[in-house]
Order: sequence, then C-alpha cells, then structure tokens
Amino acid sequence: MYEKGRVRPHYRQLEDWTKAMPAELREMKQAEAEALFRRIGITFAVYGEGGDPDRLIPFDMFPRVFTAREWSRLERGIKQRARALNAFLCDVYGRGEIVRAGRIPARLVYRNAAYEKSVVGFTPPKGVYSHVVGIDLVRTGADEFFVLEDNCRTPSGVSYMLENREIMMRMFPELFRENRIEPVDSYPEKLRRTLASVAPAKCSSDPTVVLLTPGHFNSAYYEHSFLADLMGVELVEGADLFVEGEFLYMRTTEGPKRVDVLYRRIDDAFIDPLCFRPDSMLGVPGLMDVYRSGGVTICSAPGAGVADDKAVYTFVPEMVRFYLGEEPLLNNVPTWQCGKEEDLKHVLSNLSELVVKEVHGSGGYGMLVGPKSSKDQIAAFRARIEADPDNYIAQPTLALSTTPTFVNEGIAPRHVDLRPYCLVGERIELVPGGLTRVALTEGSLVVNSSQGGGVKDTWVLAE
Repeated sequence: MYEKGRVRPHYRQLEDWTKAMPAELREMKQAEAEALFRRIGITFAVYGEGGDPDRLIPFDMFPRVFTAREWSRLERGIKQRARALNAFLCDVYGRGEIVRAGRIPARLVYRNAAYEKSVVGFTPPKGVYSHVVGIDLVRTGADEFFVLEDNCRTPSGVSYMLENREIMMRMFPELFRENRIEPVDSYPEKLRRTLASVAPAKCSSDPTVVLLTPGHFNSAYYEHSFLADLMGVELVEGADLFVEGEFLYMRTTEGPKRVDVLYRRIDDAFIDPLCFRPDSMLGVPGLMDVYRSGGVTICSAPGAGVADDKAVYTFVPEMVRFYLGEEPLLNNVPTWQCGKEEDLKHVLSNLSELVVKEVHGSGGYGMLVGPKSSKDQIAAFRARIEADPDNYIAQPTLALSTTPTFVNEGIAPRHVDLRPYCLVGERIELVPGGLTRVALTEGSLVVNSSQGGGVKDTWVLAE
C-alpha cells in the first residue's frame, strides 16, 4: 500500500475508507463476515489436532489491489507458464525430448512418484494434461514477482476467491460503486466451458460433465459441491459411476447416463482400483481403460502431478525456453536441490537462513523456516535432509511484500501470496484476480490455512 512513505494511488480510496471506519463498526463487520462464512458453510478441515476438525477460515476485510497494468503482466506470464507445463507433460509421456536434450535429469521425471506409467504413450484431448493450473506467486518489490510453486493436479481454494468477493460486495457496496473492479464471477462458466472443450473424440453431442468428489468427509467438499452447483453439473462419488463397454456412465433416477468429461477432485491413486490402489473405494473400476480408449476425458489428467513436483519446478523456466522458444516472463524463486552435492553443502551450511521444503510436501507441512526455527528444530531437520537429500529443496527467505491487514490493534502489514487459477482447454484464460492468502501471525511467512493463515479479496482495477 505504501511506496517510499506515500500511499500508492490505487490504495488511496481504501485509506480514506479505513480512516472513516470506527473500531466498533469494523468489529461488527468482521463478525458479520464470519457469520456469513459459517452460514454458507465455508470451512476447511484440520485433522489430528483434536476437537472439531472443521474450522472457519479467517477472513481479512482489507482487499489486496492490483492495477490493470500489473495484472496484464501477470496474466501473460501465467498463461506462458501453463502452456509450458502442459507441453512438458505431453513430452515426458511421449518421446521425452527435453530429457534426451539433457535439459532435465531423467531421474527427476521417470523415477518421480507422480509419474504414471499407465498413461505413457497416450495424449489426452487437445494435448492438455493440466486443465486448472494454480500458480502461487509472491511479490518482492514494486515490479518484482516470483513463482513460489505450481499446482497442476487439483488446486483448491477457488471457492474462497468467489465467496470473498461476494461477501465484500454485500458488506461494502459503496467500495464497488467508487472503484472500477474487474469481476471474478465468470469463473464457473469459464471452467465449465474449458471442461466441455476437451470432450473425447467419441463424444458426438453436447458433452456431459460431472464433478467427482471423495465425499463429504473430504476437507474441500464444500468447494466441490459449490463449483458443481455454479457450473450446473452433477456432483458424483465413485459409487454413482460405472463402466460398461467403452464408456463411463452415471446412475440417475431415469436410468444410466453417459459421462464425457470427469472433473475429478481425488488423487491419482484412488481413481481406479484396477489400475492404481486396489483398496480404493473412491474411484471407478475400469475407468482408466475407458480413458485410454478415448471414451472419457479425466480433468486434470492422471500423471499431471509430475509437473508440479518441487524439484521439477526448478526446470520450468527451461521448459519455457525449450518448448516455446521464449524467455520466461515470471521468474522462479532461486532454489537449491539437496540431491545435488554442491547444493546440499550450501543448504546444510546455511539452514538457519533458508526455507527448506519436502519435494512432495504441501499445506505448509514438511518444511523448515530457518530464521524462525530453534536450534533443536534445525538440528532435527538437518538429520532428515542428510537421511534423504533427494526429498528436499531449499530457497532463500525473500523479502516478501506485505499488504495492510486488519488486526486487533488496527491495521498492520502482513505477508501475502497469490494463487490465480489458469484454465487450459481449447483456449487458455483466467479471471482477473485469484486467492490472496495472508499470514496473520506477525512476521510469519506461512500463509496456509492449516497453519493459521487467512484469506482476502483480490481486486484488479479496470483501466
């Protein structure tokens, strides 16, 4: 919000808005927001800590603001990255030219736990493996953005992006009258159009799209039902589906109905017990045979996770150059791979200054934030790295930007990141905005809701 001691122009009206809001009104509005979230049912699950696992995600009423120019630059970079990631997936399940050219080590691809041999040689419709790409971005300066990680499987959180906007518009309509803010409510329509555009070759009519959920015990079940409802598609579980011949069918009160596109929100391991985990009760026996024969499209494709591995992440700029013949518009955070001898030496010598992450970790777990850790915590993590160096990468603790955030004392800066959702089908598009996650604990760099983070509305100002 502040730049060299001055309020940045696109935040000026928000400064006036906060000054005009007494503490009593702010507290009332905060309670109103929490009541709306609870009534709508927006919760996330935290298991293993006792008590009710369903928690209300903290919502900060102070929006994050981007100018049209800033967003235009981000949008170009996000689309470029999504194209490169999908080109990489098509390649490594085909001829593997990037490996043959020595641009990425074969072991990082073919020995990767997320690499699915069952889809080698198969190209999904339109050559798209990852249909919803969530790119996590951090800002370090006025014009400096870095990609923290890529999410190519089933990135969650889009329901918060939509509901944050809905709640802000209900509570502060005057802000939307006074500021020209780009809308985000077209996301469900764009998502449905994206899914329908990758219908399989055997689909000869308007494609039937369904959303596959693990069920109401899943931490993201609210989002599954929310998106299915907004898209106007059926929300189904594995038991609602069956394979017959070359096609996938859904059980309905009017008899079986053929399914053309399956937007799955369950992990690869559980989608077909005949191909992956035989004890899975969540998937559909025979689904992969139908998929490989062109009878149904699975979004995102099985095996897409090899592109968002944190070790593979370090090679995404090289993917942009190799497949697109372009220079990356968005840079990676500098990263050390502990599987490399020289990188490992550097990491072990500087643990107290680095952020170290598990290659397959998520949700803020399995990581060490060196400057915020005790000597005992660093020593314990050192032993884990030394026992399995290939399982870890390390990054510097960047001087992440902060945005104004409402706290008990008033307004204070807190670290944030941004997850836009890039839709890839017949075309590549995204809505102007995304999920801003905020580290509500003073000084914290961890924004994940499971680690005490909250969310904000994200504004892109119209030109």
